[in-house]
Amino acid sequence: MTNRALVLGGGGVTGIAWMTGLLAGLADAGTDLTSADLVVGTSAGSVVGAQILSGLTVEDLYAEQLKEPTGEIAAKMGVGAILGFVVNAWWPGDARAGRARLGRAAMKAPTVSEAERMAVFERRLPGQSWPDRRLIITAVDAETGEARNFDRDAGVSLAQAVAASCAVPLVWPPVTIGGHRYIDGGVRSPANADLAAGCDRVVVLAPLAMALRRSGRIDSQLASLGPHVRSIVISPDANARKAIGRNVLDPAYRLASARAGHVQAAGVAAAVAAVWSDHQA
Repeated sequence: MTNRALVLGGGGVTGIAWMTGLLAGLADAGTDLTSADLVVGTSAGSVVGAQILSGLTVEDLYAEQLKEPTGEIAAKMGVGAILGFVVNAWWPGDARAGRARLGRAAMKAPTVSEAERMAVFERRLPGQSWPDRRLIITAVDAETGEARNFDRDAGVSLAQAVAASCAVPLVWPPVTIGGHRYIDGGVRSPANADLAAGCDRVVVLAPLAMALRRSGRIDSQLASLGPHVRSIVISPDANARKAIGRNVLDPAYRLASARAGHVQAAGVAAAVAAVWSDHQA
């Protein structure tokens, strides 16, 4: 039996838009990635994963991305946040130590309140219930640096899990779940593609694909799944990168990013279909 996984990586509000446009364009070309047996969502990918399994069509979700942003707060990855990610990546020894250092800094950083941030996700998600199909949402324990994966059996609300996965350290507040505080799942890996273990068809949409630690790199994670797994990684092309701009947290670039993803789909549709289909191309 063929098991298919759709892995959705981190990339801010523009990443949400680009992935949504790409999914809609691929569906128009005949490949519906929302039929995946497993969806793995990291940061922006957790939002898209929750949305595409909510019952709404990708066409409807794409149309939402094309609306002008109103009342959305633009954030920015400051120098401190960028340096924090670099220190985490290059922290010697156990990768968890670097993640914990970044997490502890995130808990002290001045940000909007956690309640205000939670309200954003309660509005952003079409539904508040976990989908029937398997959805894994990644996060990192801010105190210990341990990776934590949430699913429908974790006893956590969908909005809490998504908010935790999107808690960019030093930009947004860590999210409290069960007495622990959690930060962005992208701190471990931009896509956490190794969580697709057990699937033999894997498509990764990665708005941001760079990882300094080998353990976090998408290609290394896919290789760990085994030699018989067919996989492909799609990242923004030159046109999409231009549309996304330099600040992935600015909603002003959302519409252009969504359109760029939709346009890019035509150029990658055949390669994605070759991985997703039951027949070797």
